[in-house]
Amino acid sequence: MEVLIVGAGAMGQWVGDILSGRDVPSTLPAAESCTVSYYDQDTAVAERAASATGGTAVTTPDTTYDLVCIAVPIGAAQAAIEAHVPRAQAAAIDVTGTMSEPAEALCRHAPGVERASFHPLFSPDNEPGNVPVVVDEDGPTVAFIRDCFAERGNEVFETTAAEHDEAMATVQSKAHAAILAYALAGESVPDRFQTTVSGELQSLVGQVAGGNSQVYADIQEAFDGADDVAAAATRLADADRETFEALYEQLSQS
Repeated sequence: MEVLIVGAGAMGQWVGDILSGRDVPSTLPAAESCTVSYYDQDTAVAERAASATGGTAVTTPDTTYDLVCIAVPIGAAQAAIEAHVPRAQAAAIDVTGTMSEPAEALCRHAPGVERASFHPLFSPDNEPGNVPVVVDEDGPTVAFIRDCFAERGNEVFETTAAEHDEAMATVQSKAHAAILAYALAGESVPDRFQTTVSGELQSLVGQVAGGNSQVYADIQEAFDGADDVAAAATRLADADRETFEALYEQLSQS
């Protein structure tokens, strides 16, 4: 099965690593194993991914593929889907991080093939984890991809695009904003003064701030949760003692 992965960063390479050389069942396009090609606007990135996984880097995709996987940043998803998924002969998928817009774009630009949007809720270094999927057009190739992800210990579960995007506003955008706000507001404190709560927060700050700024900016732009975090902080800051205790009690009982 010939596979094209558009976007050869960490997530694209992760997908390629899973598929490279993998035997495919007889229900899939005629081939004994997966052959993976990477395309990236940065040719060096594609070449590194290909070298790491035994794939091939292509400078300009100019043929068709059984499976096309879009693994670009959120802001580049629409353009990449439009440009490349028409090359798909059996299936088109994405792992871009949002669901509603990519699912619609896949349907619009690859109407005659299987389609699904996957979102691994972890960085490749932190696998295994949860992988929600919106299946727009099911079939043997999408089922094969699901099985490949699940075989590595990941929990793959179906959802809707709306349910996914609503959840991401909390678990990604608001969570990240809250952690980064703590980092911006907090002062440097010797470790011997850290509490069990602040110690956990410092660990989370290190995890979030140690990532890719463009990825986190994409998440904030896509799901826009920082304003809600700021509003909640203002409620706490403006609360008198009685109101603060009422808010605390409300949260402790939820």
